[in-house]
Amino acid sequence: MKEPYIVRKRENEELQRCLDSNRSELIIIYGRRRVGKTFLVESFFKGEYDFKFVGGRNLPTRTQLTNFAKVLNKYQGGKAKSFANWFDAFFALEEYLETLPDDRKKVLFFDEMPWIDSLRSDFVNALEYFWNSWAISQRNIMLVATGSATSWMIDKLVGNKGGLHGRITSHIHVSPFTLHEVEEYVNGIGAEWDRYQILQSYMLLGGVPFYYSMIDPKESLAQNIDRLFFRKDGALRLEFDELYHALFSNANLYIEVVKLLCDHKSGMTHKEIAKSLNLEGGKLTRVLGNLEKCDFIEKWNQYGNKKREAQYRIIDFFTIFYYKFVEPNNYKDERWWSNNINSRSISSWMGNAFELVCMCHHEQIKYKLHIDTMATSIYTWHKDADEELPGAQIDMLIERADRIIHLCEMKFSESKFTIDKEYEMKLRERAGIFRTATKNKKALVHTFITTYGVVDGKHKSIVHSEVTMDDLFA
Repeated sequence: MKEPYIVRKRENEELQRCLDSNRSELIIIYGRRRVGKTFLVESFFKGEYDFKFVGGRNLPTRTQLTNFAKVLNKYQGGKAKSFANWFDAFFALEEYLETLPDDRKKVLFFDEMPWIDSLRSDFVNALEYFWNSWAISQRNIMLVATGSATSWMIDKLVGNKGGLHGRITSHIHVSPFTLHEVEEYVNGIGAEWDRYQILQSYMLLGGVPFYYSMIDPKESLAQNIDRLFFRKDGALRLEFDELYHALFSNANLYIEVVKLLCDHKSGMTHKEIAKSLNLEGGKLTRVLGNLEKCDFIEKWNQYGNKKREAQYRIIDFFTIFYYKFVEPNNYKDERWWSNNINSRSISSWMGNAFELVCMCHHEQIKYKLHIDTMATSIYTWHKDADEELPGAQIDMLIERADRIIHLCEMKFSESKFTIDKEYEMKLRERAGIFRTATKNKKALVHTFITTYGVVDGKHKSIVHSEVTMDDLFA
């Protein structure tokens, strides 16, 4: 089955801009593992490069150099030879590129670049010299580098303090698919799932294209989940062990952070994480930054309290699902998902996961509310109980430039959601606490984001605006 091609419009436009420019371009493409970085490049260039080299994982420098020589000789039709170091290798690459026509961009693709930089390698220094001493002055070189090891890409390239400082001309961050893109993909492989099933699948797979490529369209969603996660040899069960180690050096520290955040769905501040893990601030800042760049976590500012730190939330659905259900299963039941699909624990998890889906699709929510062209800010808000006011929490609120604030209420259900008298009073009380605690004089409105809408009734009067599951697919 051929993998469907889902157009990443913004990323393709940026690659085209670089290809059409009148200068040499050094482009790095990064993002979480399995998100489609290589697929993006291969699709754009249709596999046509002047030179392409793929790093080998855990290979010593000598082997990497031998492989480089063999690949280079395929392109130039030369006799196989070896290089003593990466400086020699890049000089040979320079000689080959000089034989090519100068009336077009010469495209170089280094896939999995972090793997090329073996222990005690001079690769980065040689790359710096190649770019600064020759490539940049040619004005027609386009070097594209990808890598799943985001910490390496950020530290060695983006944050380079040496010869590559300020030399990166474009950063392309490849994010997971949105619900709209997942729907395109699922339809493309012939899976006859409705949006409710696609939404549920997103709660587990989080828009990661490679994970969806493992779906068997002839099976139900539940059957796919059992096969991929709960069998002893389940492909995505085994994937988790590779995920963080492929992305980060000192992966165990990253795993500690995400596991902690999985236990705190409302998020934690930098200070709270540092205290819980007994971590030094600078090291934690770097870890959080790399996790954020890989779409594992997201930082949310808290409304109306500049002194209070931002909250870090885990937003990687695959990681959340793994720690919630897969790891505790311990191979006990290979049809665990099918056998427990109607359990209270799964229903509760789906409610929390739906909230996260909504928060990750706030652009689609603003589009439905017709405020996508207006200046807006997205916040979370939390208040501990004290002597004056009870505690309260709002997971997502949208502040508009026209002095209106949407208090978002997100509810996942199999049918239309019903608001009863007790729930209406709870919402009115929470809005009152918010207004008093923040001393807010702006208009407060309740926006309900649900799967199928809100049941008409006298208590629905509290609802100012509605967003449904279909709107999240926009």
